Amino acid sequence: MELKGIHHIALICSDLETSLRFYVDLLGLKMERKVFREERRSYKVDLSMNGHYILELFTFPDSPARPSRPEALGLRHLAFTTDDVEATRAHFLKHNYPAEAIRRDEYTGKTFFFVSDPDGLPIEFYQS
Repeated sequence: MELKGIHHIALICSDLETSLRFYVDLLGLKMERKVFREERRSYKVDLSMNGHYILELFTFPDSPARPSRPEALGLRHLAFTTDDVEATRAHFLKHNYPAEAIRRDEYTGKTFFFVSDPDGLPIEFYQS
């Protein structure tokens, strides 16, 4: 067996339009497809980054909130690379979106910061 990469990441969101504003309008991912699945009363939206399929957004009726603090078992956060951590953070602040302070990774010396998506999932931006 040989793995070739990560195919996609799937997230369940509480409000599709709010999440699309975050992932498409603010982060710049491209919506490739939006499908309503009647049998599940659920939307599935496929998003891409730089021409590569990367993220699925789902909605399901009555999904419970995800615990973020204290950190729960399972997915801890998503991380994106950026060439300019300071400019990326400034982009969030310009759009009145809270962003944590920039920190330095003690092992790599690279800088990074976090925001939370509309459902509280931590999103990291890491210097490439």
